[in-house]
Amino acid sequence: MVGAGLAGLSAAQQLTNAGVTVTVLEAAPYAGGRTTTETVDGFRLDRTGALLNTAYPELLRTPGLGALTLRPFAPGVLVHHDGGSLRTGAPRGARSARSTRGALTTARALARAPRAGGLDQARIGAALSRFATLSTDRLLTRPDRPTAETLAGRGLSPRTVESFLRPLLVSLLGDPDLTTSSRVADLVLRGYARGRLCLAAGGAGTIPELLVAALPPGTVRTGVQAKSVCTTSVSTAGHGDIRCRSVVVATGARAAAELIPGLRLPAFHPVTVVHHAADAAPPHGPALILAADGSGPVAHTMVAGEVDPARTPPGRTLITSTVLGAAAALPTAELDRAVRAQLAAVYATSTTGWRLLAAYHEPDAIPAMTAPHDLRRPVRLLSGLYVCGDHRDTSTVQGALYSGRRAARAVLHDLGVATDESPRLRAA
Repeated sequence: MVGAGLAGLSAAQQLTNAGVTVTVLEAAPYAGGRTTTETVDGFRLDRTGALLNTAYPELLRTPGLGALTLRPFAPGVLVHHDGGSLRTGAPRGARSARSTRGALTTARALARAPRAGGLDQARIGAALSRFATLSTDRLLTRPDRPTAETLAGRGLSPRTVESFLRPLLVSLLGDPDLTTSSRVADLVLRGYARGRLCLAAGGAGTIPELLVAALPPGTVRTGVQAKSVCTTSVSTAGHGDIRCRSVVVATGARAAAELIPGLRLPAFHPVTVVHHAADAAPPHGPALILAADGSGPVAHTMVAGEVDPARTPPGRTLITSTVLGAAAALPTAELDRAVRAQLAAVYATSTTGWRLLAAYHEPDAIPAMTAPHDLRRPVRLLSGLYVCGDHRDTSTVQGALYSGRRAARAVLHDLGVATDESPRLRAA
């Protein structure tokens, strides 16, 4: 296994549980890929802006993640729009992915602001209710177009689209121009309607930490860089050739394209995650706030310590903000000034005394999923050589974990190892 990100660790779990001996090679000094958490002055800071959802089935099904604790945001989102007004959009009544009791009830949305009329509320609720009950087969029969071209057809008023739906999708997809496949957007909206947006307790890095801990000792070898691969060996830089029966390339899309000539390299959406420390928490509680007025570079922000207290030292506050698009590449000092100015309006408080803890920039953060997008790109290239990662499914934590599951199943099939899973895996 080349790469100890979420896809590689997920595949390693499936293979190990089936009795296959696995060695995971990771070039970095740590496992997790982009899904890592760094401790700075007692704060636990995520390097990625990816949001989790309690409706992600792989968070429940992946071996090793049984001890994962999810910290949900307050239901729905707060939307900062029109010069500082705040609105709440909240799907309610949806079943958590960790609860199997009761039928899925109709998801509803509330939009509380002087500008949000009852008709808008009803239309949002109806739209999310439809997505909550949408089957994957039905979703995949829909025409696949850029998401931006489909917004007007959601049955919502132009005002509601611009003040709620567009900023919600921008944040959930990490795509400021909404060029993403409309089928992917439908999947994301279905998850939003069914579950709750959430964070991993202790930081996103908890997910790979749990996966590594559940593998046999010595399975993951960090600091080992793969230089080339074939069906029977991996050539490394400084560690010789490692012989094997099968190779799974589970790196990011760029590294995978370098190891496997001819593999398509997608475009990417860059992301910068900015963390600030403050002495007092703004009075917004555990809410995800969408910055929908375009007054600055931030797409969404949160008082992360209110959502997950394990991320902050006692008596301190952590504000985490995500910047998308071209602004993500601004120099740190310039970006910090712009972010502070915007957050002062969003949180209605002075940000002068806030301290910048870190700004993590990742130019290849999110593989683009432009229309038409194949939701199940092949993971088996030939017998003995496989590839997985979020660039093979959807550019989400769910997509990465599920891609690893698909790759492991392909390996087991070629090795002639029987599995308990149905030939048709549950869709992500």
